[in-house]
Amino acid sequence: MTANDKRVAVVTGGASGIGRAICERLLADGCRVIVLDRNQPEVGEWLQLDLTDAAQIAAAGERLAAMTARVDVLVNNAGVLIEAPLPEQTLAALDLMLAVNLRAPFLVTQAVLPLMERGARIVNIASELGYLGRQNLSAYAATKGGALTMTRSWARELAPRGILVNAVAPGPVETPLLAFDQMTPEQQAVETANPLGRIGQPREIAAVAAFLASPEVSFITGQCYSVDGGAAMH
Repeated sequence: MTANDKRVAVVTGGASGIGRAICERLLADGCRVIVLDRNQPEVGEWLQLDLTDAAQIAAAGERLAAMTARVDVLVNNAGVLIEAPLPEQTLAALDLMLAVNLRAPFLVTQAVLPLMERGARIVNIASELGYLGRQNLSAYAATKGGALTMTRSWARELAPRGILVNAVAPGPVETPLLAFDQMTPEQQAVETANPLGRIGQPREIAAVAAFLASPEVSFITGQCYSVDGGAAMH
């Protein structure tokens, strides 16, 4: 397979955690991977981008067009979680989560869409909390619930163009964002309160994202696959 034959995947927040695992899996599957992140990734090509900056995102389409003639896969993975009780949640924290978790996927998809052709795939990384909610995480859960409804809406809108749109809703995953090893036993018990009784690994999320990005998946759109040990059965 030549470089021009490779499917091109764009992944936001691919420098660490779930995003890095997704990049590694897509590379292993033969894709060319371009990472949109403020931080330089260890895998894939890098397009430095601050996802809180709408102007930078708007310009990302032209920057991507200079790197590739097309984008076959877009994974909107980047996310921010800030925990606080409702009375103590600050406007700055709320705005940051809305900017990264909801506005950025919308704007990045707008920027990348002109490079996507029939057969392209969009995968949004949501969260089990978009279904379940949780105390002290109402703002984060709201942004992930928005990602789910955005997925369904895009699936309907882009179906005539032959672009499939799906989502993955991870449960707690062993990443720096979760910091499971720094939690109290009580906090760890909350995170493992699912039928399988454990937290997930980044590669387990990446496997489902890669499945939804695969050309073999051709009759699935508007769906969300929960990878959460059975916490949110729907």
